[in-house]
Amino acid sequence: MEIAANIIIGLVALLHLYFLYFEMFAWETVGRKIFRQYPKEFFPKTKTLAANQGLYNGFLVAGLVWTFFISDPVWADRIALFFLGSVFVAGVYGAATASKKIFWIQGLPALVGMVLVFF
Repeated sequence: MEIAANIIIGLVALLHLYFLYFEMFAWETVGRKIFRQYPKEFFPKTKTLAANQGLYNGFLVAGLVWTFFISDPVWADRIALFFLGSVFVAGVYGAATASKKIFWIQGLPALVGMVLVFF
């Protein structure tokens, strides 16, 4: 189970690294392709807000990656649960306020990771 948990933690971290990239550096190109429901005029106006979101995704990446460098397994699990829990809450909130798809892309992988860390 530990290997499976580490794989999911790594995948969630990579996913959020991708979010960081497109929100901070490619909002007007990749962001437009991902959020097609918004008009193109929306993206230049919200570039700074998206970059701020990207920065927060970077903090999630840092926390998830940090778990791989913690030698105490109990402490590593607690840190992993905190950051996976944060991702899960963000996924639930995003699903409730923006798009149900956010839960499946962000919330569910974090939930799977939390279950795997518990076992």
